[in-house]
Amino acid sequence: MDQRVSLITLAVAEPARSKDFYEALGWKAGFVSRDIAFFQLNGIVLGLYRRTAFEAETGRTLSGGDGVALAINFAARDAVDAVLDEAVRAGGEIMRPAADTEWGGYSGYFADPDGHAWEVAHNPHWNIDNDGNVWMPDA
Repeated sequence: MDQRVSLITLAVAEPARSKDFYEALGWKAGFVSRDIAFFQLNGIVLGLYRRTAFEAETGRTLSGGDGVALAINFAARDAVDAVLDEAVRAGGEIMRPAADTEWGGYSGYFADPDGHAWEVAHNPHWNIDNDGNVWMPDA
């Protein structure tokens, strides 16, 4: 199997509300229907799928936190605070304010309206190209 991800799907209560949240962050939705909204990211797609439809499609009943955090990394440390502030203005909630990390970076977490965790981070050990793609240093 190829080592890549094409689509990340988040189960959400109301796709329209979630779409509005991400659009308030400056993202642009592509295809939108009653049950799903898609956002083209840098090389992958984010889908916001109505929770009941997601459960029916996967055959899995969702409960509580799912132990997943998505992340967006920035080349500049000050971008972390700016994005966390932007998430709050858009209707998100701070889970953990930004702080220095034990690995030498700076990060914080916010939750979107459905409780999905997003880490906003600056990792000085990673390179980020002009398209926002993250490149880890060679091991």
